[in-house]
Formats: sequence, structure tokens, C-alpha cells
Amino acid sequence: MLKIFYIFIFSYFSFQSLLANEYFLTLRNDKVNLRQGPSFEYPIKLFYKKEFLPVLIQDKFENFRKIRDHENNTGWIHISQLSKKKAAITIDDDQLIFKKPSIYSKPLAILKKGRLCKIHKCKDEWCKVSVEKYKGWVKKNILWGLL
Repeated sequence: MLKIFYIFIFSYFSFQSLLANEYFLTLRNDKVNLRQGPSFEYPIKLFYKKEFLPVLIQDKFENFRKIRDHENNTGWIHISQLSKKKAAITIDDDQLIFKKPSIYSKPLAILKKGRLCKIHKCKDEWCKVSVEKYKGWVKKNILWGLL
């Protein structure tokens, strides 16, 4: 019985360390190529046309990173096209930006699904974001691009 417990604990922490290798970055430019493989020799699968679009880094090979986007497209991007600036995309429709990190504070704007938000800081269940001319707080659970 004790062996089963140790195996369970070992497999749990091994799985957690695998998940810890994934992290988010954003696109540095408003035109970025997603390639089928980790080299300029591979054909281009997609063109991204949105600066600060968050992508999940899943693997690396030399100067290329394998990414997954919010629509589950996967491929390889050169590291020169990636940035550490924080951004996220709303995953739910009609979400509010609040003046303070509370649902009881003044609502400032309504966000549609798929809206790109620049992240300034996060605490507890809330993130301070800016979207065009609006700056305020949204719930973390409506954002894709945070770990």
C-alpha cells in the first residue's frame, strides 16, 4: 500500500513539472509567420497579424519555439518574433471591465469574446488590463494567456 502511495506522489509531481514547462509569451510584431517545423526551411502554415497576441510555448528547438494559440493552432515561431510582454484574450462574451477589483465597483466597458487585453498586473482573482482607451480590472478566469 505504501508503494502505491509513493508511486502516486511521484507521478503527481512529475506531471506538475511537465506542466511547469509551458508558459505564455506574446507576438512581438504585427506580422509573424507560424511554420510547420523549427527552421526557416519549413513552409509557413499561418500568418499572425496581431501584435501582443498571447501564445503558449510548448517546446523548443534551437532558436525556434513550438506554440499553440487560443484557437489550438500549433507550429513553430522564431524567438526573435516573441516578447515577454503580458497580454490575454477574453474567452467569454460580454465581460465587464471594472474600475476596481470588485464586481461591486463601477463598470467601465463591456468586452466581447476574443478581445485582446494588455495585462498590467494580476492579484488574487483579478487582473488590471487596458483595452484601447479603457483601463480597469477583469476576472482572471475570463482570460486566455495566463498561467
